[in-house]
Amino acid sequence: MRNQEKIPIGYILTILAYFIWGALPIYWKLLKDVTPIEILFHRILWAFLFLSIISFIKYRSYLSGIIKDKSKWKLLLFSSLLIGVTWYVFIYAISINRILDASLGYYINPLVSVILGVIFLKEKLSRIQIIAVLFAVIGVGYMTINYNRLPILSLVLALSFGLYGLMKKILKVKPIPALLIETALLLPLFLGIFYFSLPNPRQISFLSISPKIDFLLIFSGVVTFTPLILFGKGANLIPLKSVGFIQYIAPTFMLLIGVLMYKEPFTQTHIISFGFIWTALVIYSWSVLKPGLT
Repeated sequence: MRNQEKIPIGYILTILAYFIWGALPIYWKLLKDVTPIEILFHRILWAFLFLSIISFIKYRSYLSGIIKDKSKWKLLLFSSLLIGVTWYVFIYAISINRILDASLGYYINPLVSVILGVIFLKEKLSRIQIIAVLFAVIGVGYMTINYNRLPILSLVLALSFGLYGLMKKILKVKPIPALLIETALLLPLFLGIFYFSLPNPRQISFLSISPKIDFLLIFSGVVTFTPLILFGKGANLIPLKSVGFIQYIAPTFMLLIGVLMYKEPFTQTHIISFGFIWTALVIYSWSVLKPGLT
């Protein structure tokens, strides 16, 4: 009975996490006068500072154990680079008005995760799941042929975040301490990249444009870890198959934001390509709900 009472709050927390992730393009658009690399640097910096406080209060002994476990450091370094790439490409896509590309990347991501599971974790695909993957490949291929270019941003997002999820599955580290270590590893790297990318130190936006921009840059750390905490708490209270459906809230919300708020063109090519990918997701989700299907 107690577990049943927890399920509704689990759905609320998980849905809220994905709505926040889906709404992030609006947040990064508010920082349109700041370069993507500076946004990313502040996102890492403030997330690290806030997570340090949380981890010191709640995860001190757990974090100490992770730090002493040298076997996890290579994987943590790799996962930190993957999440750094994911964050940068996402922010960059928003800054050049390619929200639809970001949305497509997160639609493709679950199917990329399926392929990675087959390759690295020796998971098996049923025939209907193979059909789902082929539909996704056709969708990406159709867009590539019609635009005469690969949707690079979408594919990089899908692959980097898919590999990041794979690292998380292998590492089995709690999300908040893991993200603290990842931001700690990323901080000196992106500080260097940020510093050397500036022709003139006076071009730094922080403390030079407006208090609103300063607040948004500082608060970027909060919008980074808040959905992660909500997801970490909520996903543990509901079935995994439900999480699989709820995760499509984020790219759907991004798609609507791109088309309705920022008037990005949703062409016939988009309709057909997304149609193939949506079909793939429906087929795969159905196969998860009906595991007897082959």
